[in-house]
Amino acid sequence: MEFLEKITPRKYQQKIFETCVKKNCLVVLPTGLGKTLIALMLAIERMKKFPNEKVVFLAPTRPLAEQHLNFFKKNLPELFGEMQLFTGQVNPEKRKEIWQTADIIFSTPQCVANDIKKELYNLRDVCLLVEDEAHRCTKNYDYNYVARKYNQQSLHPRILGLTASPGSEAGKIREICENLSIDEVELRNRESPDVKPYLQELKFEKVIVDLPVEFIKMKESLSRLFTRYVGELRNRKVFFGFPSKTELIKLQKRLILSIAKGNRNYNLFSASSVCAQAIKIQHALELLETQTLPGFNKYLRELFRQAAKKENKGVIRLVAKPEFNYVFIKSNELVAKNNEHPKILKLVEIVKKEKKENDRLKVIVFAHFRDTAQLISKKINEISGIKAKIFVGQAKKAGVGEVTGLSQREQQKIIQEFSSGKVNILCATSVGEEGLDIPEVNVVIFYEPVPSAIRAIQRAGRTARLMKGKIIILITRKTRDEAHFYVSRMRERKMHSAINSIKEKLSKKKSGFQKTIE
Repeated sequence: MEFLEKITPRKYQQKIFETCVKKNCLVVLPTGLGKTLIALMLAIERMKKFPNEKVVFLAPTRPLAEQHLNFFKKNLPELFGEMQLFTGQVNPEKRKEIWQTADIIFSTPQCVANDIKKELYNLRDVCLLVEDEAHRCTKNYDYNYVARKYNQQSLHPRILGLTASPGSEAGKIREICENLSIDEVELRNRESPDVKPYLQELKFEKVIVDLPVEFIKMKESLSRLFTRYVGELRNRKVFFGFPSKTELIKLQKRLILSIAKGNRNYNLFSASSVCAQAIKIQHALELLETQTLPGFNKYLRELFRQAAKKENKGVIRLVAKPEFNYVFIKSNELVAKNNEHPKILKLVEIVKKEKKENDRLKVIVFAHFRDTAQLISKKINEISGIKAKIFVGQAKKAGVGEVTGLSQREQQKIIQEFSSGKVNILCATSVGEEGLDIPEVNVVIFYEPVPSAIRAIQRAGRTARLMKGKIIILITRKTRDEAHFYVSRMRERKMHSAINSIKEKLSKKKSGFQKTIE
């Protein structure tokens, strides 16, 4: 392709590109298989066709937007066009000036949305809008506002949505397609005939551990207490469903909203307090079953601290319960004896084995909680030849002893150290899942299964691209880990089925995505 000097598209990328030339397209392609190159190819084609117009490439975070800018600069001739990065750190009036001269603009959706609202510029002369991580195109996210304005204002609109997974629910996928005025969906996975030749062997291991007797006793004690709290909610006629953490949080929001609207019913106030404590017990159970003993104990200590300072009457009543006191005392004893969750012990064993088999080992360990990632890093750094670092998001946590966030510069430095081999294991939270240009690894370890198909697909995409890879998922038997594992697999199958159904219906439409799609 003209202007592509340093990179050759693969056959599936060329085929997807050919669809994108003709139609607004949602490209669903696993992490690491070259979605950005397809965007680059389409940008070249559109700018050749409309030489006086520009391209806008949106990404949900500044590091991602900057990463795409660097990819374009690396793979396009210097004189092809002026490329600029928009961020909130650039003064709006300065952005207005840059808009007039830039040919390709990389930005977060918030920047462009705010500028359009202030009428600093319009999208009349934009011939291509790219929206990366397009699974975010739901509800009131700024992606949707920009796409809507783009369709209203652009002389020659063309939209490209990119994602590793749009989610598993057909309704959500339809919403994304509708918000982006999608005409066609291009879906590929590791097993697609035109993708498979480019990938390496991927092994999959499910490693199951059992909770020790002491952990089971604590779990049973908390579970009895949790059942009583849920029973009280049912008796108050405010809750009737399955008492998952998600459903209890939804109930809490409904109760708070009703009270905020002026409902002074005493039953609602009491139910809100009971629900809040049930959520706390549910969270404690999650930490005990699936995370680390120090993390679980730290959470219990925080609840006792809140009770001692009389910050919350519900917490005071909760920690006074005999079951809760038993669990707190028992967890203190186990921590004092340096006991640990069996997952941590198994993880250390796995890393030692993998390091012995491959001296140039590169691993990403994904964990849901920062405290877990920090403890994992500490434990595996005790292994000879291992240099692990924690890789978390930018948000600063307010809690006592919380793991502090990393700045963008710190994140980039860690990625560089990982790429060079100075660091050989990343202990990452969800920030390592989405988009960031993290080097390929030999092994991806899930410290816990994730029920989200999007997150599971993003995690798995970190390995088995240019070299053989392995995915290892740690599961605690007879806990929510098992449910999350099977839910994730089911949702991935549902995603493929839903996309294929929508593709079929889109193909029957002469133009555009219509709300009549059922």
